[in-house]
Amino acid sequence: MFGLTALFLARFQFAFTVGFHIVFPAFSIGLAAYLAVLEGLWLKTGRSAYLDLFKYWLKIFSIVFGMGVVSGLVMSYEFGTNWSQFSQKAGPILGPMLAYEVMTAFFLEAGFLGVMMFGLNRVGKGLHFASTCLVSIGTLISMTWILASNSWMQTPRGYIIDKATGRFLPGDWLQIIFNPSFPYRLVHMGLAAFLSVAFVVAGVASWHFLKARREGRQASEQVRLMFSMAMWMAAIVSPIQFIAGDTQGLNTLEYQPAKVAAMEGDWESEGRAPEILFGIPDMEHETTHYKVQIPFLGSLILTHSLDGKVPGLKDYPKDIRPYSPLLFFSFRIMVALGCLMILVGLWSLWLRWRGHLYTNTLLQRLLILMAPSGFVALLCGWTTTEVGRQPYTVYGLLKTADSVSPISLPNLETSMTAFVIVYFIIFTAGIVVLLRSFAQEPHSNEEGPSEHEPQMAAGTTQISHHPHHWAE
Repeated sequence: MFGLTALFLARFQFAFTVGFHIVFPAFSIGLAAYLAVLEGLWLKTGRSAYLDLFKYWLKIFSIVFGMGVVSGLVMSYEFGTNWSQFSQKAGPILGPMLAYEVMTAFFLEAGFLGVMMFGLNRVGKGLHFASTCLVSIGTLISMTWILASNSWMQTPRGYIIDKATGRFLPGDWLQIIFNPSFPYRLVHMGLAAFLSVAFVVAGVASWHFLKARREGRQASEQVRLMFSMAMWMAAIVSPIQFIAGDTQGLNTLEYQPAKVAAMEGDWESEGRAPEILFGIPDMEHETTHYKVQIPFLGSLILTHSLDGKVPGLKDYPKDIRPYSPLLFFSFRIMVALGCLMILVGLWSLWLRWRGHLYTNTLLQRLLILMAPSGFVALLCGWTTTEVGRQPYTVYGLLKTADSVSPISLPNLETSMTAFVIVYFIIFTAGIVVLLRSFAQEPHSNEEGPSEHEPQMAAGTTQISHHPHHWAE
């Protein structure tokens, strides 16, 4: 089909599924922490608006969490169907870490999710709050193991290669888990999840501000409260995220300089390098066309020195160069959105100080447009990270071409077509449900998930017909 190879289609299929998946775990991580904060503030202050917001966003969380689980299951099967060579060689390292994720995070989330969802009036307030916190901690632990695994693929340490089979065997688990890029990527990803949810919350609140204004009424207390909290998050966390991104850039320059050269569109290694703001990298002719650049800024950003030397793609053989055009633009979109978030956060501080935070319609319209900006930035950042690792699955050690299964092109075409159809149906339905939920304005005495007994038993049997009730 279209002259595609099995390797390209296997890569595209994984990128397609992980692109859908990564949004929902990030949403769950940020939202679970937000729910814990809301419930904690309600218990501390007794202010009912916090409880109303907790119930409102708890319904959103249940949808997002479910979609994250469904989309994640598919990826685990792909390791066996499309990437069996990779699974065989890297399995002794990655298999235990993914198992630890299940044992320490998924069990924690699954064990307390039911109490969090349906136990508000069934268990004590302290136990319910503890359940909410444990679900939030579970999402963070899950992120930790996943990023430890992925970071090992970026900067592998602590392994031994079995000469007979070529398999990676664990030599030092501390070096494997706490590999050189892990802490930087963990902080950057965690902050990205919190910021993404903050801008979703701000976008939903802004929608209800403008709707209330059109209807000639005041937005509810709950809308004002969640807007204020989201703007505090944007103002405080977005500058911290900028610093976290800078430290990760320094780490990438040290351990993956070819990725940095591709991100920057630089071909020649040089000191006092300019920063290319815009251009079109050309892999065939080894140049970047139509460059708009600022002198010295590239060295200053990448090395924190005007004289610092930055790498060029010509330092590396052609067959191991990452694909610069995709990295160049995905990196710049991420950085541009990050800078816009900082400006919006600072603007909100100015408006708050002037007493106009809730009345500036220009900010509210902008925030509606920016509601998905955190997820777009996250996807661009993930693209930069993963494409920059190519042509390796385990950086510098195992090539992607040697990781793919001996699977035929027609089989991949069939599975890819099935994925596109199923994902389109399931996720379109899920997003429609989310948008309808967002369209409902949070209000006093907000209804949460059902606090009554289920009306249906497993399957379609009416609960009144269940044997348990017959016995009664």
